[in-house]
Amino acid sequence: MKLLPKNTKRREILKRIAKASALVLLSPPEIAWGAKLLAVRMWPAEDYTRVTLESDEPLKVSHQLLNKPNRLVVDVEGIELTNTLKELVAKVKNNDPYVAQVRVGQFQPKIVRLVFDLKESIQPQLFTLDPVGNYKHRLVFDLYPTVANDPLMELVKNSAKKSAALEAEDPIAAFANKDPGSSPPRPMAPSEKDKPQHRRLLTIAIDPGHGGEDPGAIGRRGSREKDIVLAISRKLKEKIEQEPDMRSYLTRDGDYFVPLHTRVNKARRVQADLFVSIHADAFVQPHAKGASVFVLSQQGASSTAARWLANKENSADMIGGLNIKSKDKQVAQLLLDMSTSAQIKDSLKLGDAVLKQIGSFAKLHKKNVEQASFAVLKAPDVPSILIETAFISNPEEEARLNDQEYQEQIAQGILKGIRNYFAKNPPVAKSRQI
Repeated sequence: MKLLPKNTKRREILKRIAKASALVLLSPPEIAWGAKLLAVRMWPAEDYTRVTLESDEPLKVSHQLLNKPNRLVVDVEGIELTNTLKELVAKVKNNDPYVAQVRVGQFQPKIVRLVFDLKESIQPQLFTLDPVGNYKHRLVFDLYPTVANDPLMELVKNSAKKSAALEAEDPIAAFANKDPGSSPPRPMAPSEKDKPQHRRLLTIAIDPGHGGEDPGAIGRRGSREKDIVLAISRKLKEKIEQEPDMRSYLTRDGDYFVPLHTRVNKARRVQADLFVSIHADAFVQPHAKGASVFVLSQQGASSTAARWLANKENSADMIGGLNIKSKDKQVAQLLLDMSTSAQIKDSLKLGDAVLKQIGSFAKLHKKNVEQASFAVLKAPDVPSILIETAFISNPEEEARLNDQEYQEQIAQGILKGIRNYFAKNPPVAKSRQI
């Protein structure tokens, strides 16, 4: 037997010890298997509730619906019950329209079972999303009601009193309702000039960008675009509701994701007269600043920056999580083809009116309305604009966007612009006046 030098022999012994230690550390009970769960999230909304499980590897699942009582049972294979998964129980909110509670448990050695106790019958959509942005693999289940909500009926119900008051307006009737003790002059028939230009409420669809899984741009101080634009949109809604001849509709009124084509479709379903999408984006250069207004283009972008921004906004579906398999092909085709020259012409007029008002108190990024192929602006019969209220990537503008007074100014400026637009462009009659 050949003897080894002492140092060599010692090294061999150490190698064997290290190898044995590795085998002990990776013995079968301790070997990592399957995917690691990174986060769980829930996004309740009127339209649907979304549940997201994020993991480092794709998850394999099966599910079944049960009734009496209504439950959704989801079995996730290849994972163990962890504290991260248990967090899902506490994420159920009292105001969730569809989920009453969630129960989780280790159903089998390598299968975790999730049981969703439901408040009503639902139609679940389960799908997976590949890694994108800061997200890894995502398993998503969207819980839709069996009978979908009708946004128009809800809007009509909420604005019934205002609509009736507007329809009842009449100069002679108003004269007759004056103090009978006074000595009024002889009533005269109203001239054509004095007659109201419309006898129905004007519907403004307000679209707060991003939401839910899609935070939008994030400022240096951590401000999220989705939060700021929702705050501005709510302020704009309040101001519109104070107008006697207008009513408003929010495409989202909470922190949840709405696909781009759904935003367009919602505006059309409520027969909107205008569509206003609110944003506060970021740019590659932190010194970029100023507000902008965009409308749709059929012939390419008006600038490189506009094209870059449109591409970025159009990627919201990938980040927010669109179920491609269930996407209505007809709606998808409409988004590609249904823009019209008349819509763009009216959108330019609206955009110019709003930009002038915003420019009266805020710095503008560009003095003219810009154009690009924004998917969210492709309603054929609704003048549509997208407003970048400021650059959240600019530290100064990020602070301004968080300022309540500036948010009020932006909302008021948009409303004034809308007013000026209608003054010069009376609304056309709708086929269904509601």
